This record gives sequence, C-alpha cells and structure tokens, in this order.
Amino acid sequence: MTPVIFHTATTLNGFLADDSDSLEWLFATPGADEAEQDFSAFLETVGVLVMGSTTYEWVVEHEDLLAHPEKWTEIYGDRVTWVFTSRALPRVAGADVRFATGAVSSEWPQIKAAAAERAVWIVGGGDLAGQFADAGLLSEIRVSIAPATLPSGRPLLPRRIGPDRLHLESVARAGQFAELRYTVRPT
Repeated sequence: MTPVIFHTATTLNGFLADDSDSLEWLFATPGADEAEQDFSAFLETVGVLVMGSTTYEWVVEHEDLLAHPEKWTEIYGDRVTWVFTSRALPRVAGADVRFATGAVSSEWPQIKAAAAERAVWIVGGGDLAGQFADAGLLSEIRVSIAPATLPSGRPLLPRRIGPDRLHLESVARAGQFAELRYTVRPT
C-alpha cells in the first residue's frame, strides 16, 4: 500500500498560513532548525510530492525558484510533484512538476505509480489534504504544532474527520514543536 501522508506544521490555534498565505510565523519559531532535522529522515521515504496551487506559488516565490531553479532539487530532490490547480502556473525549469485539475481520485493511479511503493507527501494545503481524505486516500496526518497563534488564516484541515477515523500513534517534541502522528481510517 502506498501511504499518503499530510505532513505539515500549524499554529496552536490551527492555521497553516496567515491571510497572505505566508509561513513567516513558522520560520520565526525557535527550534525550527531542530524540527527540520527530523524532517530529512521523513523526506527519504517520499516518492511523490503533492501540493495545491497556493502552496506551489508560495514555494516558488519564497525560494525565488524561477530565477534559481536549481534550488528545487536542493529542497525536494528529483521527486515527481503534482500540483492541483485551476489556473495556469509557471513551471520551475528542470523540475518534474505535473499540473492537474479535477478530482484527486482521477490522478491517483498516476501518482501511485510514480511513487513506486514509497510515500506520497501532501505538502499543502489543508483543503487538498481534505480532498484526499474525502476520497479515502489519506492514510496519515503528521502535524507539528508551533508555539504561535494567528488571528486568522488558512485552516489546518477544513474538513470534519471524526475521532472514529483518527488514531493517535505517537507524540514527540522537537525544539518548541509538539509533533503528533495520527493514522486515518478509511470511510
């Protein structure tokens, strides 16, 4: 089985990004470097990245990837990336980025084949992770909770997934982050 993992960070009150889709709150959090070290081991298990258009745009802009496309490989390696979008987006030169529209279930056979038995990482956002959950494809949620709050922004997972579907597997500490890992039972 190909695991589909939503691995992300959130504020204490459940926001992924602020109203401007910025993650600056995350990078300002003490202990972010320590949490990042654990992330490298996770990335080694990943065969495919999946992200929404807002996440992709933020990464491209934040890392200045159109001017420095070599950074893509430094960050993500040569992994295939699916970007779910309803609009035209710029392609990072040299990156294997595949733009998709429509339901995640329509793209699932190609995503699964490209993952080659490795994990599929839902980079963001929360609505895209929710679409995978709705399709019965989300197998795990790994969330690092930062000691920060935002008055509003992008919610962690704008879906109702009841406690009958979530099972807490582990709790850990990385710097100032509390890391929770849940398995998601299919509907």
